Amino acid sequence: MKLHHPTAEVFIPDAKPLAGALRRITHLGIGAHQDDLEFMAFHGILACFARDDRWFGGVTCTNGAGSSRSGPYADFTDERMMAIRHQEQNTAAVIGGYAAMFQLGYPSSAVKNPDDPSLKDDLKQILSATRPEVVYTHNPADKHETHIGVTLAALRALRELPRDERPEQVIGCEVWRNLDWLPDDAKVLMDVSGRDNLAAALNGVFDSQIAGGKRYDLATLGRRAANATFFDSHSTDAAAQLVFGLDLTPLVVDGSLDIADYVCGFIDRFKADVCRKLSKT
Repeated sequence: MKLHHPTAEVFIPDAKPLAGALRRITHLGIGAHQDDLEFMAFHGILACFARDDRWFGGVTCTNGAGSSRSGPYADFTDERMMAIRHQEQNTAAVIGGYAAMFQLGYPSSAVKNPDDPSLKDDLKQILSATRPEVVYTHNPADKHETHIGVTLAALRALRELPRDERPEQVIGCEVWRNLDWLPDDAKVLMDVSGRDNLAAALNGVFDSQIAGGKRYDLATLGRRAANATFFDSHSTDAAAQLVFGLDLTPLVVDGSLDIADYVCGFIDRFKADVCRKLSKT
């Protein structure tokens, strides 16, 4: 496998041979930054944790150079921050028992460049080598432009695969925008209750961000708890921790679908629902 960026790395936590390590992957997370996988794709990590028949694989696309930093990390150069974030992500892969952890090393500017096919080509290679059943990535309504760049590259790569190599399910996940606005019948509901200890261990690895000024650990668990409680106003909670997703599978099954039209269709449904309820008053 020849990845484009010279700093790209594949880390195999249990030191299995590369080809065999990749073939066992059933659930693959494709995220922009170090820590995105643990925040958005915990459902896949949990589905595979401590199992021999399911394995989670991770892809982090960027190098971490643009990370926020304060406190003990305030004076870190981009190079030191990149090294810390790289190590944090590999540590999370060990804790989570990942089959493999790809760190592709792109600067955010390259990920956001629609004219550069390098990331799409790397992801296509990874998808071809792993052939996962489920893929988790950012949702296309996320407000972070780097996240959108990763999502678009992932969808383009998936669309270029032979049909028999495409995953059964592709899910767009919450990070820099909640999906509580999605119509309930359009939400992919991912129950991650009962393993707060594992979630805390994975989230807490990223000290450079938490001690560096962003309490992602508290915010992530808080969002999942809020999703569980506020999902249904007329029944008791069916879950303690709930992750919402947007089903992107139709965009992979039918490559002729326009991505923006598909996503904006859900926004139109949200608008129509709000207007309908207000018109009754």
